[in-house]
Amino acid sequence: MSKRKLKVISGATAVKSRRVTAVGVEDAPDDRKHQRPSSSSLTPSATGDIGVIESITLKNFMCHHLLGPFQFGSNVNFIVGNNGSGKSAILTALIVGLGGKATVTNRGASLKDFVKTNENAADITIKLKNRGTDAYKRDVYGDCISIEHRIFSDGSRNCRLKSKSGQLISNKKEELTGILDHFNIQLDNPVSILNQEMSKQFLHSKSESDKYKFFMKATLLEQMRRDYVHIKLTKTVTRQQVERQEESLKDLKEEFLQKKERYEKLPSFSEIKVVLENLKKAMAWCLVKEKEQLVQQLKEDVENEANNYKHQENLQLCQTKVTQVEKKLQCIKSRVTSMKKEQESLSEDNLNLKEQVKAISKAHKEQELVYFRALNKLKQSEQEQNLLEEKIKKAKTSASLNNEEDTEYSAQQKKISSLKEQLAELEKNCSQLNEEIKNKHQALYKGKEERDKLRLEERNIQVLYESKLRRKNQVLASRSNKLKRFGDHVPDLLGAITQAYATGRFIKRPVGPIGACISLKDPMLAVAVECCLRSFMKAFCCDNYKDEAVLQEMMSQYYPRGNRPQIIVSPFSEKVYNIHGRKAHNQEYPSVLDIITASSPVIINCLIDMRGIESILIIKEKEKARRVMQQGRPPKNCREAFTVEGDQVYPNRYYTSDISMAKYLGGDLESEISMLESDLENHQAQLSRFQLHVTSVTEDIVRMESELNSTIMTLKKTLVSVNQVKATITELENAGEEHIDDVSSLEEVAQENRQKIEAENQTVHEAKTELDNHQKTAEDIESKYSSVRHRIDQLSDDTEPLMDEQLKLEAECAKHKRTLKILENKLKAHEDNIQAMRSDLAQREEELQEYEAKATEISPERQQVTRSPKSIDTEITRLQKKLKVYESNHGEHEQVVREYAEALTLFKEKTNQVRDLRRFIDRLDSIMSDRQSRYKTMRRSLSVRCKLYFNNFLIKMNCCGSMIFDHNNETLSISVTPPGREDNGASDMRSLSGGERSFSTVCFMLSLWEITESPFRCLDEFDVYMDMHNRRISLDLLLELSERQHLRQFIFVTPLTTSHLPKTNLIKIHQLQDPEGDRSEAMDDDV
Repeated sequence: MSKRKLKVISGATAVKSRRVTAVGVEDAPDDRKHQRPSSSSLTPSATGDIGVIESITLKNFMCHHLLGPFQFGSNVNFIVGNNGSGKSAILTALIVGLGGKATVTNRGASLKDFVKTNENAADITIKLKNRGTDAYKRDVYGDCISIEHRIFSDGSRNCRLKSKSGQLISNKKEELTGILDHFNIQLDNPVSILNQEMSKQFLHSKSESDKYKFFMKATLLEQMRRDYVHIKLTKTVTRQQVERQEESLKDLKEEFLQKKERYEKLPSFSEIKVVLENLKKAMAWCLVKEKEQLVQQLKEDVENEANNYKHQENLQLCQTKVTQVEKKLQCIKSRVTSMKKEQESLSEDNLNLKEQVKAISKAHKEQELVYFRALNKLKQSEQEQNLLEEKIKKAKTSASLNNEEDTEYSAQQKKISSLKEQLAELEKNCSQLNEEIKNKHQALYKGKEERDKLRLEERNIQVLYESKLRRKNQVLASRSNKLKRFGDHVPDLLGAITQAYATGRFIKRPVGPIGACISLKDPMLAVAVECCLRSFMKAFCCDNYKDEAVLQEMMSQYYPRGNRPQIIVSPFSEKVYNIHGRKAHNQEYPSVLDIITASSPVIINCLIDMRGIESILIIKEKEKARRVMQQGRPPKNCREAFTVEGDQVYPNRYYTSDISMAKYLGGDLESEISMLESDLENHQAQLSRFQLHVTSVTEDIVRMESELNSTIMTLKKTLVSVNQVKATITELENAGEEHIDDVSSLEEVAQENRQKIEAENQTVHEAKTELDNHQKTAEDIESKYSSVRHRIDQLSDDTEPLMDEQLKLEAECAKHKRTLKILENKLKAHEDNIQAMRSDLAQREEELQEYEAKATEISPERQQVTRSPKSIDTEITRLQKKLKVYESNHGEHEQVVREYAEALTLFKEKTNQVRDLRRFIDRLDSIMSDRQSRYKTMRRSLSVRCKLYFNNFLIKMNCCGSMIFDHNNETLSISVTPPGREDNGASDMRSLSGGERSFSTVCFMLSLWEITESPFRCLDEFDVYMDMHNRRISLDLLLELSERQHLRQFIFVTPLTTSHLPKTNLIKIHQLQDPEGDRSEAMDDDV
C-alpha cells in the first residue's frame, strides 16, 4: 500500500472511501440479514469475473523444482499436503508474483532467498480473470491477464504482463500497480492473504493496541486516517502561506499606489517621439535601399563567375590528353604483352628445336654408321664373289694342283689366325676411338658455351664502356657549361626557349631542367636526391598546355621521338604550397624538401605535385632507415625514405640503388672525370682481357675440332682396316675350302652370293636414302632453330624501346592524372565558390526581405530617402540623447506606463489569489469536518458489525465472547468463553488452547471478511491446532460463508485430510505430492 500513497491525496481518499462504502454502513441485525449485503451489493460481472486467480505455476521457487500449474476454481479451493510439499510456498509465490516485497511474506529477508539452491532464477506465473464490464483494458488484455515474474539469484527481478493470447503488453511496475488497484487486491492486507506467521503473531500478541492496529489495517481505516492527517498538515502549511501573502500584499498595495501617483503626474513628450518615429521609418527604408544595391552587385558577380568556363575547358582538354595517353599506353602494353607471349612461345620452341637438333644429329650419325657398315658389307660380298669366280675358274682349269693346295691350305690357316688377332686389336682401337670422339664432342660443346658467355660479358662491358665514355665527354663539356651534364643539346634547347619566349611564342617561360634549378644544402646527399628524383632531374615545367605544345615542337628538333625530356604542366605560382598538414614529421631526419633549395617556387611546387618530396625522408644509415621505416610505425605522413647510398626504403620492402655517383648534382668535376677515366681504363683492361680469353677459347675450339676430325678420320680408316681384315679372313677361309669343294658347289655358292649382293645393294640404297632424309631433316631443323634464335633476338631488341616508351607514357599518364586531379579540385573550388556566392546572395536576399518586412512594419508605405544612413543615425542619436535627458528628469514614459500596468496586474492577481486561498481553506475545513464525522461513523459501524459477526460465529461452537473497541486509546480487547467455563467468566485468548485460539482466529477473520471486500481470500493452515470437532465447525463456517459469497474466491491451506467435505462443483481440492525424501521413505516401508 505504500506505493499507492504517492498518488494525489484527494484521489486516494476518494478511492479508499469507495472501497469501504461499497460494503454499506448499516449494521447486520442477525445471521440472515447480514448474508445479503456482501453478496448482493455488487453485480456478478463486477465481482466474480475480475481479479480472481485462474492459475499459478512455480519453477525453482524456494526448495521446489516445479509446482503447478494449479487451476483454481472460482469459489472454494483447498490446498492439501504434508509439511514441505509446497503449500505455504504457493501463498508466498502469490504475494511475490503480484509484486509484493519479501518482507511481506515473513518467509525471507530478500528476494534471492526464494531462488532454489544452485539455480540462477525462479519463475512465477499467475493468471487473473478479466471479464465483465469492469474488466481492466479488456481490448488489450482480453479475458485473462498473465503476470510472469522472474527472480534472479542476485535479488533482482523483472515482470512481464501478457494478454490471453500470450502477447507481451508491458513490463513496467506501474502497470501492475494499476491492475492491483483496479481489482482491489491488497497484498499486505491480512484480509486478503493471512499466512502462518501473521496468524501466530495475532494469536500470541499480548498487546491490545496491536490487535486494534490489525483491525484498522484490515478495514483500511488506518490508511484513511493517515490520509486525513496528511491533508490537515497540508492545510496548516497552506494557511501559513496565505498569512505571509497577506503581509506582502500590504507592501504591494503601497508600491502600487506610488506608481499610480507617478503615472498620473507623468508629462507628455509626444512631439519628440513623433519626429524620432519618422526618422526610424526613414532609417529602415534607407537600410533597405543599401541592401538592394549590395544584392544587385552580388547578382552581377555570380553571373560573371557562372559564365567563366575556363576551368571546364582546361579539365576537358586534360581529360582528352589522359584518354589519348591511356590509349597509346594500352596499345604499347598490348604490343609488349604480345611480344612477351611470342618470346615465351619462341623460347619453348627454341628449347624443343634444340633438343630436336641434338636428337637428329645423333640419329644422323647413327644412320651414317649404318650406311658405311652396309657399304663395307657390300664391298666385302663383292670381293667374295670375285674370289668365288676365280676359284671356279681355277677349279675348272686346274686339277693337278691339289697337292700343292694342301700345303697352301695349312699356310692359309696360320695366316687366318694371325688376321683374327689383328682384327681383335683393330676392334679394340675402334672402341677407344669412339669413346675419345664422345669426350671431345663434350669438351667442344663446353668450349662453345664458354665462348658465348665471354662474348656476352664482353658486349655488356663494351656497352658500359661506351656509356662511361659518353658521360666523360659530357662532364668534360660541362667544364665550360654545366648544362651539358643534362645532355649535349640542353644549352641549344635553352637558347631556343629564350629566343621563342622573347618573340612571344610562350605565355610563360618554361623552367628547366629541374636538376639545373636546384642545389643541395648538404652535397653528401647528392646520390640520394638523384635516386629520389630520377627522370625528373631532366624534366621541364610549363604553365599551360599551349606552352607544352610549343616546347614539344622545339624538342623534336634536338631529340628523337621517345627519348625527349619529360614536360610537367602545372600552373605557375609565386608562393610555395602550404604543406603543413602533409609534410613528414621527424625531428631527427630531414625530408627531401628540407635539403634542397630552388631558384623558383615553381620547381618546389612541381616536385611536391609530381614526386611528393615533402613526404620522403633522407636517412643516411641503412640500419637506421630499416629501423625507422620497417620495425615500427613509420613517421607521420612519411611514404618512403632514401639512404645516402640511394637505397629506397618502404615500410614493407627495400630496393638497392644502382647509382654509385651523382651525375647531375655532383660538385667536384675533376674527381668525377678521374673516376670515369679510371673506370674506362678498367673497362678497357677488362675488354682486352676478355678478347684474349675469347681468342684463346676460340683457338682451343678450333684445335679440338681438328683433333675431333682427325680422330673421326682415324676411326674411319680403322673401320676400313677392320673390314679389309674381315674380308681377307673370309677369303682365306673360303680358299681353304676350295680344295674340298667341286665346281658345282662353288657355282651354287656364287649364285647365293649374287643374291646376297643384290640384297645388300638394296640395303645400301635404302640406308643412303635414309641418310639423305636425315641430312635434309637436320638441315631443316637447324634452319628453323637459327630463325627462332634470330626472332628471339629481334624481339628482345624490339621490346626494349617499347618498354622505355611504356615507362615514359606511364609517367606522362600519371602526370596528366595528377594535373587532372588538380584541375578537378580547381573546378570544384570554382563551383563551390559559385555555390557559396549564391548562398550568400540568397542570405542577402533573405536579409533584404527581412529588412523590407521590418521596414513595412515600421512604415507600410515606402519612403523615398535621399539622406545617407549615417546622417539619419546621427540625427536619431541626437534626439534619443535629448529624450534621455528629458526622461531622466521626468522618467521614461513607456517604463512608467509599463510599471504602473504591471503593478496593477500584480496587485489584482495577489488579491484574487489570497481571496481564493481563503475560500479554499474555509471550504476544506467544512469538508474535513464532514469527512471526519463520516469516518468516525464508519469506524463505529464497522466495529459494531465486526462484534456481531464475531459473536455469531462463536455461537456455532457454543461459545460466547466479546470484543471491546476503545477508539480513543486505540485498543481492542477480545475475550472468549469456551463451553463449560461460563462460571469462570470471559478469559483472554492467551489462556485458550491451541485449537480454541485457532477457531477464535477463524471467527475473527470471518468477521473481517464479512465487512471488507477483496476478489480472493487466502488462509494458511487455519486448522493446524484444532481438534476434529473445532475443525469441522470451522470448515462449516467457511463453506457457509463461501456459499453466501459465491462470487468470491477462497483459498484454504491445510495439512489435514479433506475427505469429509461435501462433493460439490463449488469446492476444488488440490492435493500436493509429498517431498522426495518422504516418498522414498514410504516406498522403503512398503518394501
